[in-house]
Amino acid sequence: MIASLADAFLEQSPTCNWVVDRELIFCRIYGDPVPILGKTGGQLEGRRLCEALDPELAATWKERLSRALEGEMLSLRDRRGNRTWHVSIFPISDESRICYAGVLAREFTPWNRAEQELRYTVLGALKAMEFERKSASRFLHDSVGQNLTALGLQLDLVRMDLETVSPEIGRRIAEVQKMLGDMMEAVREYSYELNPSTVERAGLRSALDRLAGRVRARFTGSLRINVDPSLKIDPRIASALYQIAQEAVENAVQHSSCSLIEIAVKSTRSGGFLEIRDNGKGFDPSDLQGNFRGLGLLTMEHYAAQAGLDLSIASNREAGTTVRAVSPEPA
Repeated sequence: MIASLADAFLEQSPTCNWVVDRELIFCRIYGDPVPILGKTGGQLEGRRLCEALDPELAATWKERLSRALEGEMLSLRDRRGNRTWHVSIFPISDESRICYAGVLAREFTPWNRAEQELRYTVLGALKAMEFERKSASRFLHDSVGQNLTALGLQLDLVRMDLETVSPEIGRRIAEVQKMLGDMMEAVREYSYELNPSTVERAGLRSALDRLAGRVRARFTGSLRINVDPSLKIDPRIASALYQIAQEAVENAVQHSSCSLIEIAVKSTRSGGFLEIRDNGKGFDPSDLQGNFRGLGLLTMEHYAAQAGLDLSIASNREAGTTVRAVSPEPA
């Protein structure tokens, strides 16, 4: 009676549940797995995961379930078409040994409205922050930078007037000019860093080189840049590609423990193609508890949407992470 009640409870619950053994064979399935796995319970039960599912989906679930069989608990968000699922994956022990991995998947598509409202709020804050950054950049470049330049020219005139009368004062003025020059360069660099539209003035390659220079100062690994010199990109798209690259590189440096980051910008029939690849420890993009989710990913999605780019993130624990942003093919 208890066993049949448990089976009835699992079968009729609004969740889909399944269990695999250490060979990744589907042992039991409750509920309808079609929306999330693409196959019915009858097509899956008793079959090995890599044989039952499409190759790409099988690779994703193999990595997730293997982690659970090693003792890890996962909390993921999985999207299939226009439906969203909250997925919990956990180890199942028999006495002292982990023998199975269990999965509990519950659809929570209706909650997406609240999530979207929150995303719009965050995106609004991002746009406001972008406006403030541009304003600060313009002030540094147009006001502070130009005034420092004018001050440097005035000091040069004073130095030339005094160097024959008092060489010592001339040397001190030259020292002040050098300090002023260093300050002007720092203001200029910070102005470029603040303003995303710097790409429109200096070009994408130049902006990426500046980004690499800042990152190399605190990154012990290797950072490579490969930009097609013949590529011509619309300034609006180039600016979005730069922002996406910046976020992806920051995530790689902070979270992946990688030793190599590669940035490539190539041409496609529709325009630019950006790829940022690292050889770090990787992650599951659906992982709700992972470091990659949050403001960094939301920022990349924001800039990609603004420029009409297709953004994709591929990652696993063996091959690191690859972020791609591509101009869609014209209709």
